[in-house]
Amino acid sequence: MNNILINLSILFSKPTGISVYTKNLFPYLKTLNPTLLTAQNYPEFNCYPVPDNLTPAQGTKGHFDRLLWTQFELPQIYKKLKSQLLFSPQPEAPLFSNCRYIVTVHDVIPLRFPKRFSLLTNYHRYYIPQISASSQHIICNSYATGRDITEFYKIPATKITPIPLAYDANHFRPINEQDTRIIPYFLYLGRHDPYKNLHRLIAAFAALSNHKDYQLWLAGPSDRRFTSRLKAQVEELGITNQIKFLDYLPYSDLPKIINQAIALVFPSLWEGFGLPVLEAMGCGTPVITSNISSLPEVVGDAAILINPYNTQEITDAMHKIATDSKLRSHLSVKGLIQATQFSWEKTAQATIEVLSRYM
Repeated sequence: MNNILINLSILFSKPTGISVYTKNLFPYLKTLNPTLLTAQNYPEFNCYPVPDNLTPAQGTKGHFDRLLWTQFELPQIYKKLKSQLLFSPQPEAPLFSNCRYIVTVHDVIPLRFPKRFSLLTNYHRYYIPQISASSQHIICNSYATGRDITEFYKIPATKITPIPLAYDANHFRPINEQDTRIIPYFLYLGRHDPYKNLHRLIAAFAALSNHKDYQLWLAGPSDRRFTSRLKAQVEELGITNQIKFLDYLPYSDLPKIINQAIALVFPSLWEGFGLPVLEAMGCGTPVITSNISSLPEVVGDAAILINPYNTQEITDAMHKIATDSKLRSHLSVKGLIQATQFSWEKTAQATIEVLSRYM
């Protein structure tokens, strides 16, 4: 009998966010002897094939097809395999069925920053609350997200277990080789959505008194809704030669890009966790990040915390990093120590403890 199913239908070749979590977590869950619902083959696991067109790679259609598959196909698979529990690393599961399930809720950002007529806002407003209410238990990635689930979805805190995310310490680590031909650069890593606060980051960089000695590299997938607006702002400020839009970077390229940055600047208005700041600390790269949401939980006292709504604070932090080599060394060491608190083994062990209670 296959006691537990793990839903990997969201996995695809360019992982961000939830896919990174899913991809890194499930290998450590082997002790549960799960059956993986997956479009790929993992020989060391029991696998049940699912369609390969249910991922963010297919855009909105992929998400919609996955929701339909989850509601109509997944209950039949659950019944066929005589399962006792479904674990979904994203907040999706069959409603109006006999499936018992545990889900991971990563954030409620679309409700903090709602957009009229947005499918994502409605997904968080109507679908996820029902999933959360019907689940056996909810895992989330920070205490901040746990508080948000209680506030926005009215789920009691006793039904929620915060389990921090992690990073690959073999991949994100200090690399001593520096390319002296490169102009010193500040780095941002992530999407271009408005809540990521890139318009203030760009304005803060432009306000640096010696900004001509530096560059700002924005690494993350272009978005036709937002990127053109940011590029127009850069042009208006006359700093086109100092801002690089790098688009999506392969996972293999990230350690070098992070290591060579003078600092990661991540002034997001809200995060469920904030993987880029952890990966930067793992590389020994100084971090400037926001003093709200989950970010203080992740960085502890190993980063410069700023009010993300205050452009001058972002500028001042960048100026300190640029001009104070002792501060850079101090933050590098503190970040490396802080990063050791996080590992996928620890994340998995805490997850196994939750899942085991319901099997």
